[in-house]
Amino acid sequence: MKNRGVVIPLLVGILVSGICSLAVWYRCGERAAQFVACCFLIVNAAYWIASVVRYCEIEGLCVYLMRIRSGDYSLDIRDNREGSLSKLKNDIYKLTVTLREQAELLRRDKAYLADSLADISHQIKTPLTSITVMTELLGEPALPEEKRLEFLNGIRTTLNRMEWLVSTLLKMAKLDAGSVVMKPELLGVLALCREAVEPLLIRAELGGVSLSVSGPNAPLFCDRRWTEEAVLNIVKNCIEHTKSGGWVKIQCIDNPLHVRIEVTDNGGGIHPRDLPHIFERFYRGRDAKPDSAGIGLAMARAVVLHQNGDLTAENTDVGAKFVIRFFKQVV
Repeated sequence: MKNRGVVIPLLVGILVSGICSLAVWYRCGERAAQFVACCFLIVNAAYWIASVVRYCEIEGLCVYLMRIRSGDYSLDIRDNREGSLSKLKNDIYKLTVTLREQAELLRRDKAYLADSLADISHQIKTPLTSITVMTELLGEPALPEEKRLEFLNGIRTTLNRMEWLVSTLLKMAKLDAGSVVMKPELLGVLALCREAVEPLLIRAELGGVSLSVSGPNAPLFCDRRWTEEAVLNIVKNCIEHTKSGGWVKIQCIDNPLHVRIEVTDNGGGIHPRDLPHIFERFYRGRDAKPDSAGIGLAMARAVVLHQNGDLTAENTDVGAKFVIRFFKQVV
């Protein structure tokens, strides 16, 4: 009775039926007026019943929405009958499915964030503990000079590693947040690869690893800085897993579909159990170095995917093979 949408039409119907009954009684007599009054009464009663049923259905929708608001997305309110309420129910159900999917994605994001924070905490806590121990040892008055220099060098190395780790994590965070603005330009893929591996030449030479870059200088439309970093991380990983006397080869290939960069080594390859997880963040394989953070390959893949490319890894007869593909745009 508090619903104006029901009460007002009902009162108007009663008023109209009364006026019509009086008019019929005046013109046609009492029996005709009674018949007209009965007809209007039946119509008003039918309207009242239909309004109550509709009101109950709307009340049910309100309860349904309240349960959705409380996080219960398992309800199914679909209605295949014709009518405006059935259409409303189906639209609400579509919205429920969307909210359920978004809630699941949010749950996964929260779990992923919690795992990432735990991994980051572990990655930073280990070198900090090492620095703390070496700093305490440096405070010993009887510490020999050579040990003092060794600890100072260890602290310097650990700080450099932490600086690289924090810098890489910040770059990964920017890629995840979508705040990285790529600045693509037309480059030569061979020149780009040579420039990317230049910082690794001394490391490769000291490790006794032969490093070579070959192939055509095909045009490549990409962001120079980010692409060089992706290539550098892949080549760095190959050098670290190649023994002295081995080799790492970077080959550039051009075809009508894409420009491809293949990085191969003869370091023995990737363990079959590690291969499906090699690009997962913070994943450290069975042959990982003690100081490996497990984010270099993950960042390389994120950079390539961010530029409409693809990065895959596989094993060859002698080692590992990484393939970067930058797909050409069809005009």
